[in-house]
Amino acid sequence: MPQTIERPADIVTAPVEAGRLITTEELLAMPDGSVEFELIRGKIRVLDVTRRNPSHSFVEANTARIIGIWAMTRPEPRGRVYCGEIGFRIRHDPDTTVGVDVAYIDAAMVASIPRKAGMIEGSPVLAVEILSPSDKQEDILAKVQEYLESGTKVVLLLEPVFETVTVFRPDAPPMLLAGKQELNVEPHLPGFRCAASEFFRG
Repeated sequence: MPQTIERPADIVTAPVEAGRLITTEELLAMPDGSVEFELIRGKIRVLDVTRRNPSHSFVEANTARIIGIWAMTRPEPRGRVYCGEIGFRIRHDPDTTVGVDVAYIDAAMVASIPRKAGMIEGSPVLAVEILSPSDKQEDILAKVQEYLESGTKVVLLLEPVFETVTVFRPDAPPMLLAGKQELNVEPHLPGFRCAASEFFRG
């Protein structure tokens, strides 16, 4: 059985044998407790989710609503929007399994998900991460890099305090947006347009 991990937010190598990388299946078999985990290239990251504040929760719900409204305008078969740390295994051998604040997947991936799936296999088209006070910059940037290397087309990093949106793509430098500056994620979300400030407004 895995040993207890006592230092939240660290990336540590999970026991059975010291130095051995673990799989997503082993991660899911860990006992339930008051902490949540992600797996980054076979190494466990303990998440301190107790510090999620009302601002984070509002921005997450608002973002899911905005993208969801756009998704409902698309012809069928449609893609789907998920929120609430939905689990994705985005890399195999070694595994990377992460919880995404808000994700959009295309219709083909929707159709491939078994009815009783515990998580989604593959990378979302769009991943949205919302910064919390407990987040470490190096952890967030490492997660963004994992998304981009695994096939995610666009990653949005939302910062609720300064109300900024940083746009990451695998083939372009990061772009910082704020206020009325318009987010355009063509061609991956066709026709989607949104001012950066809208993610932070109710």
